[in-house]
Amino acid sequence: MSVYNNSNPQKFFFKHWTRKSYSIFNSLSKTIHIGVLLYTFSILCQPLVAQDSIQNKEITDEIKEEELDEVVISASKAPVLQSELMRVVQVITRKEIEHSPAQNIADILEYARGIDIRNRGGFGVQADVSIRGGTFDQTLLLLNGVNISDPQTGHHNLNLAIDISCIERIEILQGSGARIFGPNAFNGAINIITITPQGNFINADLSGGHYGYYSAALSSGFSIATTSHFLSVSGKASDGFVENTDFKNNNVYYRTKIPLLEGSVDLQAGYNEKAFGANSFYSPRFPNQFEETQTLFASMKWIPQGKINLKPIVYFRRHYDRFELFRSNAPAWYNNHNHHLSNVYGASLTYMHTAKIGITIIGLDYRFEDIYSNVLGYETNKPKQVKGYDALYSKYYSRQGISLMAEQNLYLGNYSISGGLLTYYNSSLEKLSFFPGLDLGYNINEKQRIFASISKTLRLPTFTDLFYTGPTNISNPDLAPEEAISLEAGIKNNHKFISIEISGYRRWGKNMIDWVKYEGDEKWQSMNHTKVDLSGFEVYFNKPLKLFSNREFTTMSLSYAFVYADKNSNQMVSNYVLDYLKHKLDISLTIPIFSSGGISYKTSYQHRSGSYMHYENGVSTNITEFEPFWLADIKAFYKIKQFKIYTEVSNLFNVEIIDIANVPQPGRWVKIGITYSYPTKL
Repeated sequence: MSVYNNSNPQKFFFKHWTRKSYSIFNSLSKTIHIGVLLYTFSILCQPLVAQDSIQNKEITDEIKEEELDEVVISASKAPVLQSELMRVVQVITRKEIEHSPAQNIADILEYARGIDIRNRGGFGVQADVSIRGGTFDQTLLLLNGVNISDPQTGHHNLNLAIDISCIERIEILQGSGARIFGPNAFNGAINIITITPQGNFINADLSGGHYGYYSAALSSGFSIATTSHFLSVSGKASDGFVENTDFKNNNVYYRTKIPLLEGSVDLQAGYNEKAFGANSFYSPRFPNQFEETQTLFASMKWIPQGKINLKPIVYFRRHYDRFELFRSNAPAWYNNHNHHLSNVYGASLTYMHTAKIGITIIGLDYRFEDIYSNVLGYETNKPKQVKGYDALYSKYYSRQGISLMAEQNLYLGNYSISGGLLTYYNSSLEKLSFFPGLDLGYNINEKQRIFASISKTLRLPTFTDLFYTGPTNISNPDLAPEEAISLEAGIKNNHKFISIEISGYRRWGKNMIDWVKYEGDEKWQSMNHTKVDLSGFEVYFNKPLKLFSNREFTTMSLSYAFVYADKNSNQMVSNYVLDYLKHKLDISLTIPIFSSGGISYKTSYQHRSGSYMHYENGVSTNITEFEPFWLADIKAFYKIKQFKIYTEVSNLFNVEIIDIANVPQPGRWVKIGITYSYPTKL
């Protein structure tokens, strides 16, 4: 087995786990190559192998599938061989991102298995991400293992300070993750891993296209003495594809690793600002909406490399949001814009111990959330001035939560068992909540595995769920948290010639939070549904193909996800919970046409269940069912030494897309660009 050490890029070969005679690797009878990242909160740790610069390699070498015997999974915060995995976890690799016809994170996730991306506008200006029929507030977002989810609303979860050129991989945990990550990993978690500071390189990208679109990104890795650094600056803008869909989006991101004692300090910080025309984003009655957001994020963690497997993390996130219901020509009754300033302070401490009985994990986590607003929260005696505006934050709300988790992982021959419990207390609930979970796995043979899991989960209402009242909304500060029990089972076949994965699940949910109204109502009301149960299954197929004179595809992958909800709408129109992606079929492939170029093609069939109130000229007309559609994106690219020239076409067939009720979506959009890399990143 080989291990790649980020702080010291060397290979080490060994066949037994250090210090312990018993481990998950003892049953292996051959030397394998695995990149092990033991002390991260990564959902899945991909193999990392030391490589020479590949700047002069042909594209067929770049996109050729690496044949690795195993990878290491840490969905349970403990390292687990892929053959021992007891959950559904998918990974989008750096190579897939580079060849993907995508300009933002939302576009990358659009074609992921079981993922539902509901876009408002183009280029990820604002996008809601959900998993397995859940809502956007039920998906936990992490950046390098640090919780960056927004407590105000899940609409802001993808307000990230990173460009896609910063991303090393994206890891997606399907299904409940509350036992591992705490509340709000209700239906799953997405962990975005950025490039590890290592080596010296520079990467620049410039692109432009229809509707005055332009994008520029510059990133660099460099070393100073024993420290490693990564810095990225990016920006993009457009005049908009229809009226009031213009946008600007700027990012600055920095990450460094500093050797300290028997380990290293991993520090990251980022800033994101957006300003965009929000055409009908939240209310079709008033389409001339506008929004501006600013997000500041920083975290620091110590990564141990000695005998003491103790990992502390501290982090901070601040988010400012200004929402204008009327961008111009506001009526007399409209008094002021909505101003929100939310803060998150968090800290965690995790200990891992490997012994003859297996791997034991103990974790302690604390998180404080608050908001200053003129709309959300309770009236305060100490209003604060909104910076730059003649307005006051007249309302305030805060809550804090603390959790303690314990997990035990056992590997007994062909059997794998992982069980644990998370105990959680939040000041808004004033009671203890318990989240038990159990994962089981059995190796039929070295290539096939069956697995099953059961867990309990919970989601706290967002600040918007609790308090937002406006011209089209009525809040409910007495909302109860969502609760659910999830059951999952499946089978995996992992072979270098073909990979197949089939899984099925059932979620029994109660007190599901949604904004609803009956036909004829003028306002949406926030409420708890008594009961909403979800059932579904997913099929994934991945196979390398040799065509065109034995040139290889990276792979051809196909996935299908089906979701069905047991619900009783009582003639209610649901804004989120009862509108879910019932059928989703995704097909992806990359074809090397030239020795240094190729075409990447992705297509997705999406059929959404549910209905919406159709508006014309600001007036409701009738309840309309969502129509299914085929979405297709394509990218052609060609490499000349350190340069790569590419053309992308999104919505290739110019189909009409309705992701969010009454929100216009762009049709065909053509972009061209050029990328410069020297030397190529590891």
